This record gives sequence, C-alpha cells and structure tokens, in this order.
Amino acid sequence: MIPYYACFETDLITNMSLSLDDVKKVARLAKLVMPDAELLAAHAQMINIFGLIEQMQAVDTRGIEPMAHAQDLGQRLREDVVSEGDKRELYQSIAPQVERGLYLVPQVIE
Repeated sequence: MIPYYACFETDLITNMSLSLDDVKKVARLAKLVMPDAELLAAHAQMINIFGLIEQMQAVDTRGIEPMAHAQDLGQRLREDVVSEGDKRELYQSIAPQVERGLYLVPQVIE
C-alpha cells in the first residue's frame, strides 16, 4: 500500500518560482483588491512559506509512520455509569401540563 503522502508531487514546490504576477492572479482569484505595497508584502510572505515547505521536503522521513497528532495522547474518559436515579415523575409533577410523559407548551408558530 502506498502512503497517502507519497502520492503528491514533491518537485512541484521545489521547482516553483513565484512571480509578482502569480501573486496578483491569486489575489484576483480570491477577489482581493490589494495595493502594490500589500502585493509585495504578500509576495515576500509566500516566498518564505514556499522556502519552509522546501526545507520540510528535504527532511528524510522514510520509515516514519504518519501521525494524526504531534503528541500521542488519549482522552481520559470516565466510566459511563448512571449516577442519579430517574426523577422524571418528580419533575413532571410540578409542570403545568404534561401528557404521556411530555411537557405541553403553548403553540408558537401557526
């Protein structure tokens, strides 16, 4: 069985150069109106992100199993036991209107 992460093209990002026109196209597709100063800042941030991705792809992860979470934690759950008795009759005894175990309330929507 091929791991899911092996199906992705790893050379896609490492061989990718990002131009300012690419950033403008992404902004247009996202329906963002960005002045030139913001486009330049976004361009620099995206280049940094691609650099980080390139660094992560350079790490040899052969033999390492994928994880769902960075820490191997489990939830501490309590026992599912009844801690209180059935008090339905007590609670319904003080209700204004009850019919066959259901509370009757005034109709709100016609």
